[in-house]
Amino acid sequence: MIDIESLCNAKGLRITEQRRVIARVLSSSRDHPDVEELHRRAAEVDKGISIATVYRTVRLFEEAGILERHDFRDGRSRYEPTPDEHHDHLINVENGNVIEFHDDQLEALQHAIAERLGYRLVDHRMELYCVPINRPKT
Repeated sequence: MIDIESLCNAKGLRITEQRRVIARVLSSSRDHPDVEELHRRAAEVDKGISIATVYRTVRLFEEAGILERHDFRDGRSRYEPTPDEHHDHLINVENGNVIEFHDDQLEALQHAIAERLGYRLVDHRMELYCVPINRPKT
C-alpha cells in the first residue's frame, strides 16, 4: 500500500484535514476510483468534503506526481497512486474491473520492438480491453 499522505509531506504539500481524508481513502483503495467514487468514499468519513474539493485535490496530487490518471475508455478519469514498479492494465469492458499485471516477456518484447524500429523505449503504458472467456449463457 502506498502512503499518499507521506508522499504529500515528502513533496512539501500542505495537508488540510480534507486532503488527509482524501489521501487516506486513495491509499486504502484497491481499485481505480473516479472522482465521483472517491468523493462518495471520502464523504463517508467527512460529510463536509465537497466534490469540488476532491477534484482540486486529485489535480494537485496528479501535478505533484503522486497520482496517475487513467482513461479506460469508459468516459471517466480514474486514479491510482503512482506505482513504485511498472505494471500494465487489463480492463473488463463488461463491468469496468481493472486487473493490474506485469509480464517480463511482454516487457522484453516491447523493448525489442522499439529497438528493431530504431528506438530506445523510455516509457510506455499498456491497456488491454477484454471480455471474460467463460461468460454465462443467456
